[in-house]
Amino acid sequence: MQVFVTGASGWIGSAAVDELLADGHTVTALARSDASASALAAKGVSVQRGDLDNLDGIRRGAAAADAVLHLANKHDFANPAVSNAAERAAVETIGEALSGTGRPFLLAAGVAGLTDGRPATEDDPSPAHGPDSPRGGAENLALGLVDRDVHAVALRFAPTVHGAGDHGFVAAVVEAARRRGVSGYPGDGTNRWAAVHRSDAARLVALALAKAPAGVRLHATAEEGVSTREIAEAIGRVLDLPVASIDPDDAAEHFGWIGRWFGMEGSATSTRTREWLGWEPTGPTLVQDIAAGAYTTPGE
Repeated sequence: MQVFVTGASGWIGSAAVDELLADGHTVTALARSDASASALAAKGVSVQRGDLDNLDGIRRGAAAADAVLHLANKHDFANPAVSNAAERAAVETIGEALSGTGRPFLLAAGVAGLTDGRPATEDDPSPAHGPDSPRGGAENLALGLVDRDVHAVALRFAPTVHGAGDHGFVAAVVEAARRRGVSGYPGDGTNRWAAVHRSDAARLVALALAKAPAGVRLHATAEEGVSTREIAEAIGRVLDLPVASIDPDDAAEHFGWIGRWFGMEGSATSTRTREWLGWEPTGPTLVQDIAAGAYTTPGE
């Protein structure tokens, strides 16, 4: 298939593109910068210059493709309304281009915040509806396209898609530990984050394109949940720092922008995803990655 990909040079997207190419697909990717365009072209990817604000370009790319993989997001944590609006507009545009075609539309989403105190499952709907909700309610908007003959699938990624080179949530927690001289966890540290290695997440994307039924929510979660205390302890060991509880009221000041996320419950199962796709994660665990120096240099 000819697959149009947004976010193709990102942390998950770059690995997913490699999987798609290995499976024999051809890829056209949206590239915002010269560096991204060069890296993608070197892989044999056709480059379309633009970003999430270039809706005409997104429409053209989607209309010309056999399938769309939408992984891009502005991730403007200082001004989430900007990210939410851009995400909703992009999904609306892709939906218009694919309506009535039956073509696959795979959309990045997340598992954090879906439930209160129990692991989320693929049957749990996103509570985010409407343009002012997180991610602009894009998951529900996309899955609603099934009624317009779009083969929509939600790819819900774990809060941490880990591995060497990750600059996401765990990297921010590590940086807070360095800055504060203590590896902290919020409250009693029992809230949990699901986790998946980047290589396993990328393979799930390729399998989803080949096998996922329309309208399903897939969970890219290899570990159902790793407690924030376990994460802090692993970071403390590799940085040789003390480990301590941080009062939830002080989390924002201690951790920075990641503070409001680190205290959330983000556990999730992937039982049905594995059944649908035959997906079996094989990468290292989050704690193994931290111990191996994926986020730090041991002894530094």
